[in-house]
Amino acid sequence: MASTTVEEGDGDDDGPIANRAQEAIRNPGDAYQFLFYVVTAFFLVTTLFPFYWLLVLALTPGDRMTDIGLLPNGFNPASFVEMFQRLPFHVYMFNSIVIALTTTVIVLLVASFAGYAFGRLEFRGKTALLLVLLAISYFPPAAFIIPLFQFFTGNVEILTLPAVGTISSPNWFNTPGAMVTPFSALFLPLSIFILTTFYSQIPDGLEDAARVEGATRIGALFRVIIPLSAPGVATAGVLTFIGVYNEFFISFLMTDGQAQNWAPIVWGVVNYQGQYQAFYNLMAAASIVGVLPVVILVVIAQERIVSGLTAGALKE
Repeated sequence: MASTTVEEGDGDDDGPIANRAQEAIRNPGDAYQFLFYVVTAFFLVTTLFPFYWLLVLALTPGDRMTDIGLLPNGFNPASFVEMFQRLPFHVYMFNSIVIALTTTVIVLLVASFAGYAFGRLEFRGKTALLLVLLAISYFPPAAFIIPLFQFFTGNVEILTLPAVGTISSPNWFNTPGAMVTPFSALFLPLSIFILTTFYSQIPDGLEDAARVEGATRIGALFRVIIPLSAPGVATAGVLTFIGVYNEFFISFLMTDGQAQNWAPIVWGVVNYQGQYQAFYNLMAAASIVGVLPVVILVVIAQERIVSGLTAGALKE
């Protein structure tokens, strides 16, 4: 009865939506192609247009920043030079790269041990701990800002001893430790999940063979398990580096914004705004230059990232 209704609707005035639905049912390949073009166009517009707009702002002279259309209101590529003359932006980039690399090394080291335990060992409470890690990974960083600031500025009393007195939390304000420590904790759960998935896929026979040859568990981890899980390790490392490099809240809070005090790249972009004037063209140029390390890293490691994500999603 339903098929009769559909056939009767062919060519009739059922409305554009009904006709389009019937056409999609008859030719699903065309419907999938149409949806692919729609999704691709949406992705390109939402991801590439902001960079295009930054380029428009960066090329527009500073005294012609009003009434800007889709094209630059002038042509001033000197903004990409002036941004380094007004501020040591390269120092801000260096700070962000060092903090991101340090955090990535710590996260990969700790996540390797944790991933090995969760992926290859059986112990009581394993599932509960994984659920706790999953819950922590979804906590927004903004929820930790106030307690972290109080702790890393020495305002939390940890212990009081009769002979020593009050022992307070360390004052790491304007130091890399105030950012590396919370970043390592926040990005650790995701890396543990990625490495747990990969480490659990390694056959037990390969590790047993290494143990028979005299390797310890730690030796087998670094000589057998990690090399065989290279796509997963690379994926966890790249995602951690990009996440820390782009982080805003904690980076903005833990320093005073001076390049010599380990202020990260977000402070460098914001500091082009003064009390009475904002150099939007310099801020746009700095944003474009600042994203280049991430673009280069993604281009170099794109095969590792894709293979790591797909392998972790498909293997059982």
